[in-house]
Amino acid sequence: MDIFDIIGPIMIGPSSSHTAGAVKLGNVARTLLGSAPVKASITLYGSFAKTGKGHGTDKAILAGICGYSMDDPGIRTIFDECPIEYEFKYSENKEFHPNTAEIELTDGKMSVEVRGASIGGGRIEIQEVDKMAVSFSGDFNTLIIFHYDRKGIIGKITTWLSDNGINIAFMRVFRLDKDDRAVSVIETDQKVRDYKILESFQEGLRVEYYENISAEN
Repeated sequence: MDIFDIIGPIMIGPSSSHTAGAVKLGNVARTLLGSAPVKASITLYGSFAKTGKGHGTDKAILAGICGYSMDDPGIRTIFDECPIEYEFKYSENKEFHPNTAEIELTDGKMSVEVRGASIGGGRIEIQEVDKMAVSFSGDFNTLIIFHYDRKGIIGKITTWLSDNGINIAFMRVFRLDKDDRAVSVIETDQKVRDYKILESFQEGLRVEYYENISAEN
């Protein structure tokens, strides 16, 4: 346990789960889109849906999508300042964490769908990207690599990262079935430059990237 676990993040209140974590969920979705969104559809589940308005969850997620940090006072007035088209939906799924949000973003050309949960103390878990199961925290630079389950592809990716001086902190591979669609989630200590080169390693391979601005270069 560190001091962050005790006092929580610096943020606009009232709740680290409903506000700080919600901002981070929006930030991650925006980063994975790779550009400024023009439209957002946000579905809130469980406690987010039932008490989110009172805790400012809706404002916090929208602020994160718009690029605000969790301590930005502009979160309070984001509904008046948000430059994008947005809608909120409210639902229930007992299989989801009670503080879950699904976020669909588009910039008019590209789109991304992200499902994640705020798990306390400003921490989050991203659980799904573009309908594929994943698991990452957003605390590290993170490559999300969509590919097919083929022999040698993971070796090519990890070798390229090593050759470029990038250390892997955590890595997990998720697949629908043998030889079917898969996604590799690689959290790294360093920022990953030129990551789009990885898309040349296999036909149909696609890379999305979340960069932690506090990580080293």
